[in-house]
Amino acid sequence: MERIYFDNAATTALDKEVLDAMLPYMTEKFGNPSSIYSYGREVRLGIENARKTVAKILGANPGEIFFTSGGTESSNTAINAAVNDLGCTYIISSPIEHHATLHSVEHAQSDRVKLDYVNILPDGHIDMAHLEELLKNAPGKTLVSLMHANNEIGNLLDIHAVGNLCQKYDAYFHSDTVQTVGHYKFDLKNTPVHFINGAGHKFHGPKGTGILYINENVKIKPFIQGGAQERNMRAGTENSYGIVGFAKALELADQHMEEQSQYINDLRMYMADQLLANIPGVAFNGDLKGRSLYTVLNVAFPKTEKSEMLLFNLDINGICASGGSACTSGADAGSHVIRAFNNNPDQIAIRFSFSKNNTKEEVNSVVAKLKELI
Repeated sequence: MERIYFDNAATTALDKEVLDAMLPYMTEKFGNPSSIYSYGREVRLGIENARKTVAKILGANPGEIFFTSGGTESSNTAINAAVNDLGCTYIISSPIEHHATLHSVEHAQSDRVKLDYVNILPDGHIDMAHLEELLKNAPGKTLVSLMHANNEIGNLLDIHAVGNLCQKYDAYFHSDTVQTVGHYKFDLKNTPVHFINGAGHKFHGPKGTGILYINENVKIKPFIQGGAQERNMRAGTENSYGIVGFAKALELADQHMEEQSQYINDLRMYMADQLLANIPGVAFNGDLKGRSLYTVLNVAFPKTEKSEMLLFNLDINGICASGGSACTSGADAGSHVIRAFNNNPDQIAIRFSFSKNNTKEEVNSVVAKLKELI
């Protein structure tokens, strides 16, 4: 049976060119980058060249880029540091964040640290007026943690507008950019943000490798204790082949971003049109035709006995999609993101997310199968 993969917001296939760049560091270049002899030095050179590549593409200084195990560790590090090192006693986040952020800010909440959530508008966007109200009345040093693009509904945050508000009220700003690094151009030198994070497997790089950008004006202590790796910021022997793979994947994504983003968005909108034409009562969660991530289409199907088993039946037919976030797709609780702005019990939400590897023929097959199943 042919398998159709429409869950690229969860993870993407590793590019062959990325694998080729990684292989030498998995075989002959196996030295520990902390070692001073030649085997170690050649691996250290690979890591530092990767750091320069990432920094140049993101418009940052190499000294602001730290390699981690992925987006979750990076978000945890930033939030923990804001509270424990930067003296934040007030956190503003949103109810539609990824659990890597939500659980971190909940964990940071204490008698000393207050947590508030900004309101979500009916289209799934952040209520900017409410955010300013919260900042204006902040009871202490503040961290704002809001994601750049929502992984379930695709809504895009105006990162500059939020950053400017944070500057106005002297707050720290962390943005979870896992869904946008490798998909959008960044110019961090001219973006008012203190922390962002990325994960290689979201743009055809390896799993288990990510970055944390820490603005050069921010001084924090390490989250993971141990050795002096990553300039004393992240202990543990570096994932050298993962780091090289991350940089190569980001380089390829940056080179082909314009044509690939147009292609993927055209595919997404084609599927939206086909669903509207073929399935009565279908709707879309999020700001589909406004500020929206071009890889994600979150579809609301009318709830029936058939649609309640939709994900299961798609899987049986070789179609990979998600009921929201991949991190909760095995649970019955449903999506905390959808509940935050659309608590309609008569709808079933399915997320389809696309990459450069998908085709119109695949969209046609999926829509035909959905028509048959519903």
